[in-house]
Amino acid sequence: MDVVKTYAEEITLQLNGLLNLEDVVNLIEKPKFEEQGDLAFPCFTLAKKLRNAPNKIAMELARKVDHPVFEKVVADGPYINAFLNKEMVSKHVLTSILEKGESYGSMKFGRGGNITIDFSSPNIAKPFSMGHLRSTVIGNSLANIVEKCGYDPIRINHLGDWGTQFGKLIVAYKLWGDEELVKEAPIQELLKLYVQFHKEAENDSSLEDDARAWFKKLEDGNEEALSLWKWFRDESLKEFAKIYDLLGVHFDSYHGEAFYNDKMDQVVSLLQESNLLQVSDGAEVVDLTEHDLAPCLIKKSDGATLYATRDLTAAIYRQEKYEFEKSYYVVGHEQSLHFAQIFLVLQKLGYNWAKQLVHIPFGFILKDGKKMSTRKGKVVLLEEVIQEAIQLAEKSIADKNPSLQNKAAVAEAVGVGAIIFHDLKNDRQNNIEFSLGDMLKFEGATGPYVQYTHARACSILRKANSFEAVAITGLNDGYSWSVVKLLMEFQAVIERSFEFHAPSQIAKYLIELSQEFNKYYGNVKVLSDDEELESRLALVKATTIVLKEGLRLLGVKAPDEM
Repeated sequence: MDVVKTYAEEITLQLNGLLNLEDVVNLIEKPKFEEQGDLAFPCFTLAKKLRNAPNKIAMELARKVDHPVFEKVVADGPYINAFLNKEMVSKHVLTSILEKGESYGSMKFGRGGNITIDFSSPNIAKPFSMGHLRSTVIGNSLANIVEKCGYDPIRINHLGDWGTQFGKLIVAYKLWGDEELVKEAPIQELLKLYVQFHKEAENDSSLEDDARAWFKKLEDGNEEALSLWKWFRDESLKEFAKIYDLLGVHFDSYHGEAFYNDKMDQVVSLLQESNLLQVSDGAEVVDLTEHDLAPCLIKKSDGATLYATRDLTAAIYRQEKYEFEKSYYVVGHEQSLHFAQIFLVLQKLGYNWAKQLVHIPFGFILKDGKKMSTRKGKVVLLEEVIQEAIQLAEKSIADKNPSLQNKAAVAEAVGVGAIIFHDLKNDRQNNIEFSLGDMLKFEGATGPYVQYTHARACSILRKANSFEAVAITGLNDGYSWSVVKLLMEFQAVIERSFEFHAPSQIAKYLIELSQEFNKYYGNVKVLSDDEELESRLALVKATTIVLKEGLRLLGVKAPDEM
């Protein structure tokens, strides 16, 4: 039973074709105050059609809408407000959640279609910094959300494994590198060399020329250059794997920039055949001025290809390989122009699927109000942050519950979960100030707070010993009703998070559900042995299911004990 749809059907029936069901569903709201009811339908749209005042229309319609699922339907000014039958609805919602388990909230509108998701994409031979966290956790959560909606996500890590920085790194390694030191601590040592190159190049510009020369050798297949590049890449991937394991993130493809090197000429030829390439200051570009965009640079004057060439090639390759219905690019907002150009060039090439390419931008993670930079060595390493978060979580858990089993596993779930949740509870367009102290609080809008609520609910179920869920009668007190109404909204929240590419919708919902459940727990004696015991336990069980599944969609674990 979808109560919103039921309400919409009842109203549509009374309107005799004036509005269709979909229009009525879209107009239904949640009243601002609880005492105004559970659902509200505004009559402003009908005023013109019925040539009557909205409040008069509301009064007339409120008298006609009648269904057992509604306790009462009243006119409130221009609104028709419905009060749901608490016992009937709570019984239905709780039974439904218990029957469906973790599949509660799942939808099938994706019909198994593929969505490629390009996310994380760190640069080889550079540390996996906090700066890469946002793309990684937003992309991973979106993959879980699209899967929940019935799509098949294809997780792609488009590695930054090509470009002039490798010329710089080869020069730095040959001048100052030590093979043993690189083997011991690959990323730290390669970062040190990269930073040293930029410092030295400030006083010696010939180093930049040497770097370009070595990158040219790499492009031409020079054996020594390729061998060093492959070594840097392999060592980096081993380091990245540790972080992805900690974050619980996996990929279906690691095809980075280098993978497309031998495929770009074909795309350049395609642009030429379509008469889209123009020469500008010796470079080859696609003119986009009619769309108020700067020209898209395809080849530099020295013949070198660019990010745009690779991204065009990658998009075409992915469509041919995966036949995606949509393709997401989870990349910072500073690349918005770049993707607008890429998508437009593909449309100009006649690819209709290019309209299904979506750039999903996000703000920066800031440290003391400033963006982090690898080049000057001002970087916060993600692995170090994760380990620190786990240690702090372990200390908090030891203080709260010294006899807890599996302390290490729980601390990891809480520490990692705190970092992920802190990122995802914020609107992705906003910049985020990094603060471990704020992330790890067990009170307030944090991951540990939601995890702790889940663990507390699990603890109630353990104390109950047996729970059959065969005698659910429904609940009608205010505290349980506040929880039930939120449980009922889970699917709609997932749908919104899909529509707006916004995991924050789920994170905020989980905070609200946790708050309402904690109010319920603080005011209702759940384990009182009376006729409503099974129903109260059903509410607790349903809450654990939704909290756990909601956290999973964000990429966060939900320990049963904390």
